[in-house]
Amino acid sequence: MLVWAAVGALLPVGYSRAQVVKRAPQSDVLQQLGLAIPMRDGIRLAADLYLPHAGGRYGTILIRTPYNRKAGALGTYQFFTQRGYAVLMEDVRGRYASQGIFGPTEQEGPDSSDTIDWIAGQPWSNGRVGMAGSSYLGMVQWWAAVQDNPHLVAISPMCSGDDEYLDRFYSTGGALKLGHRLLWLAQNLTPPSHVRPVFAGYIWHLPERTADVAALGEALPLWRAALDHPSYDSYWRPFSLRDQLKRVGIPVLSLGGWFDNYAESDLDAFSRLAKRHDHVETWIGPWAHNPGLKFASRDFGSQAAIPIRLKQAEWFDRWMKGETNEADEENGPALHIFVMGPNAWREEHEWPLARTRYTPLYLSSKGHANSAEGDGGLGWLPVRRSQPDTFTYDPRFPAPTMGGAICCDPKLLPPGPLDQSPVEQRQDVLVYTSAPLSEDTEVTGPVRAVLYVATSANDTDFTAKLVDVARDGRPTIVTDGIQRLRYRLSLDRPIFVKRNTPYQISIDAGVTSYVFPAGHRIRLEISSSNFPRFDRNLNSAEAVADETKIVKAKQTIFHEKGYPSEVILPIIPAKNSGAKVNGRPEESRHGES
Repeated sequence: MLVWAAVGALLPVGYSRAQVVKRAPQSDVLQQLGLAIPMRDGIRLAADLYLPHAGGRYGTILIRTPYNRKAGALGTYQFFTQRGYAVLMEDVRGRYASQGIFGPTEQEGPDSSDTIDWIAGQPWSNGRVGMAGSSYLGMVQWWAAVQDNPHLVAISPMCSGDDEYLDRFYSTGGALKLGHRLLWLAQNLTPPSHVRPVFAGYIWHLPERTADVAALGEALPLWRAALDHPSYDSYWRPFSLRDQLKRVGIPVLSLGGWFDNYAESDLDAFSRLAKRHDHVETWIGPWAHNPGLKFASRDFGSQAAIPIRLKQAEWFDRWMKGETNEADEENGPALHIFVMGPNAWREEHEWPLARTRYTPLYLSSKGHANSAEGDGGLGWLPVRRSQPDTFTYDPRFPAPTMGGAICCDPKLLPPGPLDQSPVEQRQDVLVYTSAPLSEDTEVTGPVRAVLYVATSANDTDFTAKLVDVARDGRPTIVTDGIQRLRYRLSLDRPIFVKRNTPYQISIDAGVTSYVFPAGHRIRLEISSSNFPRFDRNLNSAEAVADETKIVKAKQTIFHEKGYPSEVILPIIPAKNSGAKVNGRPEESRHGES
């Protein structure tokens, strides 16, 4: 036992005398458990410290979590202490053994900085701190990085996000991420005395304002404040870091997944940071929020695996110890994307890719595009005459969520490239399909649908889903999105629509890197719901938090001269591919339109 740890007079400020100081079993690691680290407002946060037993001063890997600092600690501290790092695991404010109230994420900035200052002042610290962790553990790193603390020298967030409105509560189209948020709150904030009902028992609850009581057994101020501000108004500005990322000058290694809720945010962060400095590296794999190689209907193979923890260690070795290794990127910012289809990694240095050809595929039909059995088509040239398609959206019977970029429970909300056959049997889902492709077609970047729509309601939603149809007819989701009509012009200023009047809308349908193989067909699904990933628009044009009146809506999609509804694909030209005509692939490459 170290002398300074055994003598109370030598305990650094913030140590609890009740802490446990011992060597980890079957490990050359010294543990100091139950530390109480002081914050600037007097609140103390609980933490556990793990040190290499050799003694000396070390760089420290700081991991701050709302999920219990004890969970998963063994593998983390053993790995990093073996590489010569101290590891501090800390419960964030208001969670588990930490004092205070768990609330707005902006508090994570000052708390992180205070913890880093505390670390730098300890006798075992060399004053250099790095941070690692996924999800909320990644988000706190962004908050720490904008505090400009000189002791924080590198971070490695994974599947994190940096905007509370756009990442965690609402979509880029203004629909509430109901399944994500309510499920997370229920799983993490339910009082021990409350027996939480099954997911299906509270996800349908109306009004949404009191869904917290249905799920957790009590009102939750965090939930109700979010519902009181469905627009991206001044309430949300303090909870967004996007405009502050330009202040982050330290090296950043980030990771994300194409089927994770935070993929767009992770790529946006790379783009912003790459303009700031060269020491930025991002990996986007075929993963969901909980990285794995295999989904229910798709296995991307062993090549999808990367040694995440080892890459993080190399990153910290480079920037905290000054070692020369593969993390020393000499060619500027590096973006490693996993291209699904060929299932291979490719290095880029920008996002979106400058060589992208944004190519429209135009919708058409004879007025009966309902379901996969309908007559909806996609072509590379606009049509002059085409009958509009209609369907009835009844919020009592929403189209079910089946895969996609979802967080955060793979059992209750399975993510990934799932089979869409059950959804495509519905009459309230319009299906538009291209002719078979004559050669592989890569789609890498943001996908967007521009639609001309009308509705019998004053407000409703429209969804767009990009689908790969295999030679055997099996449809697999690639990416998707949703747009609430009241937010068609701006997220901060809702404007309702006039009934049965055509409007142009743009649906952000997510990001991907996906090769549609030759012989496959490209498909676009249009509907008005994706539940429970997103909340149901009840079509009443009332306040979303309090509405209970359900209204059926007749929805219309136009696709003719003057109303060229289209899905715009970010196509990446293949090397030595055929010529382009007006920015579109030659018809011979893709069959007849």
